[in-house]
Amino acid sequence: MAEHKSNLTTLCYLKQDGKVLMLHRTRKKKDVNRDKWIGVGGHFEASESPEECLLREVREETGYELLSWQFRGIVTFIVRGEEQLTEYMMLFTSEEFVKRCEPESLEGDLVWVEEEKMKDLNLWKGDLIFFDLIRSGAPFFSLKLEYDADGTLLLAVLDGQDYRDFSSGI
Repeated sequence: MAEHKSNLTTLCYLKQDGKVLMLHRTRKKKDVNRDKWIGVGGHFEASESPEECLLREVREETGYELLSWQFRGIVTFIVRGEEQLTEYMMLFTSEEFVKRCEPESLEGDLVWVEEEKMKDLNLWKGDLIFFDLIRSGAPFFSLKLEYDADGTLLLAVLDGQDYRDFSSGI
């Protein structure tokens, strides 16, 4: 069977006792997220639904089984460069999960971070926007984030409207 590489991904923030489980991506040499802090998730496999991808990725990266989750929004990432890259990410949160096994893939270090300290981490600027939307209890949203090839956030569009306050962070 041919390898399936999707431009569809999931990302999940596991939350517990005022903390968020974050992955500090340090292990892969060629990694667009190297040295960044991100939630857990990854690319869809062939024939997976968003929920199937979410459950598999969380289990593989953390060893946790989600008991419930909330679909919070869709994030469209565009990277401008020699070739334009577009990725669509399904964004979830979960506050109900149990540890079932040890992680299968270690792409970095898993750390429980206090929500108030998230802005101190090395995050993508766009991640600050959608994390703030989640934290503020925003309803389901569509967020478009456009970056240049160097990782500078150029444009943010929330639910079809220009989101100019992206420089302030959380």
